[in-house]
Amino acid sequence: MTHHRTAIVGTGFSGIGMAIRLLRDGERDFVLLERADAIGGTWRDNTYPGCRCDVPSHLYSFSFAPNPNWSSTFSPQPEILRYLRGVADRFGVLPHVRFGTEMHSAEWDEAEALWRLDTSQGPMTADVLIAAQGPLSDPLVPDIPGLDSFQGTKFHSAGWDHEHRLDGERVAVIGTGASAIQFVPRIQPVVGQMHVFQRTPPWVMPHPNRPMTDFEHKLYRRLPSAQLAMRAGIYWARETFVVQFRNRRMRKLATRMALRQLEQQVPDPGLRAKLTPRYELGCKRILPTDEWYPALMQPNVELVTEGIREIRLDSIVSPDGTERKVDTIIFGTGFHVTDIPIAQRVRGRDGRTLAETWDGSPSAYKGAAVAGYPNLFFLVGPNTGLGHNSIVFMIESQIDYVAGALAAMRRRGVRTVDVRPEAQAAYNAELDEMTKGTVWVSGGCSSYYIDRKGRNSTIWPTFTWPFRRRTREFDDGAYMLGAPEPAPVPAAA
Repeated sequence: MTHHRTAIVGTGFSGIGMAIRLLRDGERDFVLLERADAIGGTWRDNTYPGCRCDVPSHLYSFSFAPNPNWSSTFSPQPEILRYLRGVADRFGVLPHVRFGTEMHSAEWDEAEALWRLDTSQGPMTADVLIAAQGPLSDPLVPDIPGLDSFQGTKFHSAGWDHEHRLDGERVAVIGTGASAIQFVPRIQPVVGQMHVFQRTPPWVMPHPNRPMTDFEHKLYRRLPSAQLAMRAGIYWARETFVVQFRNRRMRKLATRMALRQLEQQVPDPGLRAKLTPRYELGCKRILPTDEWYPALMQPNVELVTEGIREIRLDSIVSPDGTERKVDTIIFGTGFHVTDIPIAQRVRGRDGRTLAETWDGSPSAYKGAAVAGYPNLFFLVGPNTGLGHNSIVFMIESQIDYVAGALAAMRRRGVRTVDVRPEAQAAYNAELDEMTKGTVWVSGGCSSYYIDRKGRNSTIWPTFTWPFRRRTREFDDGAYMLGAPEPAPVPAAA
């Protein structure tokens, strides 16, 4: 059985960034567990047509590894994936990756003060376990009656079937979220007929994407500080967006902009009514696009808002009995966010899984540590998601915090750190107080931000710079430190 000082689950931005930090700190005894055969996380898995980041390119990258070669101000998926792979190679991460290795379970061994992992490649142990799989790693397919009986082709946008040709087909798209608004305009021109099943219309804003100029490329290559300055400017501009989530007057200004785009692009009053949200802007994820509404206006596209009663061998049936024949079903239905799948596979001090401990409402201390689960750290854990800025900023903040925890363990000569329950409870009570009055809980919608207990367990509810300040140093006073390192055995005389 192999043993490592640290085991990291996942090789997306979080896992790669954490590995680079360990290497910088002189750590070499660590492994990244990757269930796929390549690195990249969500940017490896989501290859659907039109996939693009909705955070500006300069900001959606590591601060220590700027990329002067972005083709546009908002990066397409292939470029982000190339960037991640290039960074991992340049900083020496790849030798530490174990491909085709899925973590089936992790159990804390109190007597030995370590984690016992069962993986698809056999058992291993680790002193520290870092869950860096992220919230967008496990696609969600709704449980629709009759789905298993469908004899056509079906797939989720996060597992796009590139071998299947859609030319001339009757295609059903279920879901109208961040993925659908990108791939629907791309496949609309080639399909025969498309039925878009919408449960709730999204708020859509104009997309400011544009190609990067040759001058910009030359400038950023020759003067990296100019790109860092641009990054800083974009960061602070994006920080102002959070005001609309907390202030109704500011939301009204953004709402008018969104409604103006809807009115200009959808002249049909009947269709426009179906596409007008009945909840406040920001309650769900705001989607930037100039192509969504024009695609829905095309004669081979039907927007269906009546819901789905059942799926049959070759059709989808609405509650009123209307049957629509389809050849392919594409799910744009998001991911398991508040019901984090890895929580079912991790057992702590008392033998309970994280899923049992959380009971439908994930919580952690600073999005990283959970009481009763020593030496376990999350990256992009509960309440670290964003609706306005770059998640990479939050990832780097958490990486600093976890690195600080590991440094404190070495400095104090202890083998375990476990956040105090009272510290975790106080922190989450503060988050709940900060969330009060925001659009996420008062905006009149249900979203993946809110868990089944009705609590915001996903979004960081204010500006991101206070989170960076909170995680700048590891506060070991909030933790129980124990299990001292064993004393070295004296050499024989």
